Amino acid sequence: MKNLLRAILAGIGAKKIGGGKCGCIGTIVVFLILYWLLGYVFEVF
Repeated sequence: MKNLLRAILAGIGAKKIGGGKCGCIGTIVVFLILYWLLGYVFEVF
């Protein structure tokens, strides 16, 4: 369940941050970075 929530939050953030000018590759890169960072956040909570 945590992984699903983590993926959804990373997807929303990637769409907002990388969805504009960066294109598809930028969105994927932002998604991967956010997914990785959210892993640390969910370990704390």
